[in-house]
Amino acid sequence: MTNHTPEIAILEPNTLTALGLRTILEELIPEGVIRTFSSFGGLIADTPDMYAHYFVSAQIYFEHTAFFIERRPKTIVLAAGEQPQLNGIPTLNICQSQDRLVKSIMELRRYGHASSHPSDVPAQDMEHELSPREIEVLVLVTRGLINKEIAEKLNISLTTVISHRKNITEKLGIKSVSGLAVYAVMHGYVEVDRI
Repeated sequence: MTNHTPEIAILEPNTLTALGLRTILEELIPEGVIRTFSSFGGLIADTPDMYAHYFVSAQIYFEHTAFFIERRPKTIVLAAGEQPQLNGIPTLNICQSQDRLVKSIMELRRYGHASSHPSDVPAQDMEHELSPREIEVLVLVTRGLINKEIAEKLNISLTTVISHRKNITEKLGIKSVSGLAVYAVMHGYVEVDRI
C-alpha cells in the first residue's frame, strides 16, 4: 500500500468556522494537509480532485450539487443546527461544543470515510507506544480529571503525573485534551460515550 499525505479541503465562506474546523482536523490528522477555500471557485482554481475529503458548507454544496454527488464518498456537508436530509451524504453539525464536534468527526471516520482512505489514519499512531501507566493517565485526562486528581487516583506524585503527560504529548505530538481524547477513542482506550 502506498503511503501518502491525506489532503482535505474545507469549503466554507465563514472564516471563523473554516479556521476552527481546520484546527480540529490538524489535531486529528497531524500529517494531513488541510486547505481552506471561501468559495467553490477557489477550489476549482486549485486541483479539486486531489482531496481525500471535502468538508463543504451547505450553501456551497447546494449551489454545486453535481460536483459533490460525483464525489459522494469524500463529501461531508457542514450544517448549522438542523441537519439537512441528503441522500447518502453525511452531515456535520458545526453548532456543537468542540468535544462533541470531535466525537462527531470520529464517528464519521468510523462510519466509512476512513475505509476509503486507510492511510488517513495517522501513521504516527502506530509508531509510538505508550506505557501502561501513560495509558492510565491518558484515560483519566480524557475523563476531565486535573493533574492533582490523577495523582490522587493513581497514588503517584503530582510531578510524576506532569512527567507522564509531557511524555504522552511528546510521543503522540498531540497537545490538546480534545486531541488526546480522539487518540484514546481511536485506540480503544475509552469509548466515545464515556468521555
